[in-house]
Amino acid sequence: MSPGLNSAIHPAAILNARVLIVDDKPANLRLLEGVLRNAGYRNVSSTSDSTAVCSMHQEHRYDLILLDLHMPDMDGFQVMEALQKIETNGYLPVLVITAQPDLKLRALDAGAKDFISKPFDVGEVLIRVFNMIEVRLLHLETKKLYAEVMAQKRLSERLLLNVLPHAIADRLKGRPEITVGGFTEIIADSFPEVTVLFADIVGFTRFSETVSAQVLVEVLNEIFTRFDGIADACGLEKIKTIGDSYMAAAGLPVPIADHTARAAHMALDMIDALERFNAEFGYSLQVRIGISSGAAVAGVIGKRKFLYDLWGDVVNTASRMESQGLAGRIQITDAARQHLHEPFIFEKRGTINVKGKGQMDTWFLNARTYSRSPGRSTAQEPGQYRQPVPERRRRTEQPGDHSTN
Repeated sequence: MSPGLNSAIHPAAILNARVLIVDDKPANLRLLEGVLRNAGYRNVSSTSDSTAVCSMHQEHRYDLILLDLHMPDMDGFQVMEALQKIETNGYLPVLVITAQPDLKLRALDAGAKDFISKPFDVGEVLIRVFNMIEVRLLHLETKKLYAEVMAQKRLSERLLLNVLPHAIADRLKGRPEITVGGFTEIIADSFPEVTVLFADIVGFTRFSETVSAQVLVEVLNEIFTRFDGIADACGLEKIKTIGDSYMAAAGLPVPIADHTARAAHMALDMIDALERFNAEFGYSLQVRIGISSGAAVAGVIGKRKFLYDLWGDVVNTASRMESQGLAGRIQITDAARQHLHEPFIFEKRGTINVKGKGQMDTWFLNARTYSRSPGRSTAQEPGQYRQPVPERRRRTEQPGDHSTN
C-alpha cells in the first residue's frame, strides 16, 4: 500500500510537514534527506550536532525528528529526555534510528513513537515516516478540536448561567437526556419561605415617548445592569425583567435563613443606585418596589429557551405591593416585616385594599440605621447612623393615589 492511501490527513499536508534528521554520519544524513526529498517532502532539515536539536525544535517545532541513538556529546536517549521538557503535553514526535534491536524497546519506553532499523530499507523508511507524520498531525488536529470544543462548552455554560441559577445549571449540565430538542426532566422545587421583590420604573412609558429607541434601551440596560450587580452582592436570584419591571427573589434555589433581610438590603440599594444614576445622567426617574415573604414553587420551564421562574401567592402579593405602592418607596407586607428587625427603619402605612387579596396591613421600608457602601454584602456595617429617607422620597400621595406607567 502506498503512503497516503486512505489517509485521514491530506497527503499534501503530510508532505509539507517539518522534518529534522539527526545523525552524526554525513552519509546517513545525505541518504535519508535524499530519500525524503525524492518522495516529495518539502521541509526537510538535518544536523549532525545532537546538542543543537532542542534549540532547533524550540524554534521550528518539527512534526517529526528522525533521531540516531548512537551519537557523541549527547546520545539519542539524552536528546529525548531534553525534548520531554519542551513537549510538555507528553507527545514526543521522535522516530529513532538504530542498528541494535535490543535498544528498540528502551527507546519506545523513553518516549519515541517508532523506530527505523539500520541498514535502511527505503520502503520501510517512507512508510514509517508517513505514518508518524500522519499521527502527529492528527494529534495536533485533535488538540485543536478539543480546544474548540472546550471553548464552546465554556461559552455554553456562561450562556446557561446567564438564564439559570448556578445550582439549577449544575443540575442540567452533563445530563444525557438534554438534547437539541429539549430535556425530559422536570425541575420543580418547593420552598416554605422565600422573599420576592418586584421593582418598576415609574412613568417609564411616558419617558419612552420622549427619547429615541437607542436611548431607551441604553437607559434600561444601565439601570438593570446596576440592579444585577446589587442582586449579586446581596445574594438574590434575578428571575426576569418584563419591560421596565424587574423581579428577583431570595432564598432560592438554595434556601437561606436571612432571605428577607437580603431582599430589604437590595431594595434600599436599588433606590440609592437609581439616585446615583439620575445624578450622573441628569434624569429624574423613580422606582417603586414591593416585597413579600412566603411559600413558593420554583422551576425551569421551556424546552428550547429555558426560564427559571416561580409561582405562588407570595409572587402575586409582592407584585401587588409594587403596583399599589408609591413612587420612590418600598412597600412590604406584614409577613415580610415580621422577618426584619435591626438595622431597618419602617413606617407603618396602615391597612390598604389589595387587589385580589382584600384588606392588608403594609409597611414602608425607609432606611437602615447605618451607612452602607454600594455593592457591599448584606453583613452589617457598623458606622454612622443613616438618616431616614429624604423628604423627596416621602411623596405626599395618599394611599390609593399611585403613580402608574
